[in-house]
Amino acid sequence: MNQVESILGNFYPVCMTHQIIKTQNFLHGNETHYVPGAYVNVNGTQLWVEQEGKGEPLLLLHGGPASSHLTFHPHFSALADTFCVIYLDYRGRGLSGAVKNLASITFESDVADVAALIETLDYGPINVYGFSYGGMIAQALALEHPHLVKRLVLANTLHSSEMWQRNHENINHELERQFPEIWDQILELRAAGYRSSSPEMRVLFAKHRPLVRFYNPDHATKLLSDRWSHNDELYFAFAGEDIEFFIGGEVARLPDFRARLKELTLPLLVIAGRYDRALYPRYQFEFKRFAPRAEFVMLERSGSFAHLEETETLMTMLREFYHQQPSNEQQ
Repeated sequence: MNQVESILGNFYPVCMTHQIIKTQNFLHGNETHYVPGAYVNVNGTQLWVEQEGKGEPLLLLHGGPASSHLTFHPHFSALADTFCVIYLDYRGRGLSGAVKNLASITFESDVADVAALIETLDYGPINVYGFSYGGMIAQALALEHPHLVKRLVLANTLHSSEMWQRNHENINHELERQFPEIWDQILELRAAGYRSSSPEMRVLFAKHRPLVRFYNPDHATKLLSDRWSHNDELYFAFAGEDIEFFIGGEVARLPDFRARLKELTLPLLVIAGRYDRALYPRYQFEFKRFAPRAEFVMLERSGSFAHLEETETLMTMLREFYHQQPSNEQQ
């Protein structure tokens, strides 16, 4: 029995069924869900991986860059009747093993870890759903390891560090226009030398999420969270100490995929939300130009989190997309 079999059991076509190291549960309203999970050793670190359902594997890549798979729960459980849905925490995030040197976590290491995980589990080529930062990992995975990706969905993602900078500029413009009293406090702190990473700044900037990321601001309360679901220290190490104004760290060094997206020949679906006020629809439409083979869908009652705001619509769309047969050109 090899390492994967001994740790995780028989994965495909039935998800994890035995020899679970740890099982994670989460709450949503009055409902408790249990998703089997285990640690997988990849590239010298332990990645937390959860799986549910049976059928063709579907790998979910979460955003962040310091968040966790919890953003997908419980919404993607709707696909577990026909897919083996795989949730992953990147190196040093969520329930994955702690990393002492945060500077060692890079975009390249994240891509390498995901590629190694797919190979370790012997799942390639696999269906991939890349959300936000996870969409950037997914683009790199499809371009650098095309044999590992079968079909690809990019949801509310970015194509470059330049787009990430615009993202924060848009957030600031929305705060200035819609919450001038908060924006004035931010400017006062900035004039006093405070950076985005300061606790005082973080409290003020937290006000933007319901406004900027959701069609219905009340939906922000539906996002699940736990003490481990966001690594603030890693976020500022990865994105820069003054990320709300100027990208830094690894984010400033992210690759620019625009010139290479035309190389993608696999089935590709790009999803955007009409009411995403950070990654504006105008910016999302750029994917249509740079990835001309891609199918593009604008969801009219979503912000950044379509899986939370238009769950049924999105899941129906994903079922159809991931079950389609590739054309001769895409094979």
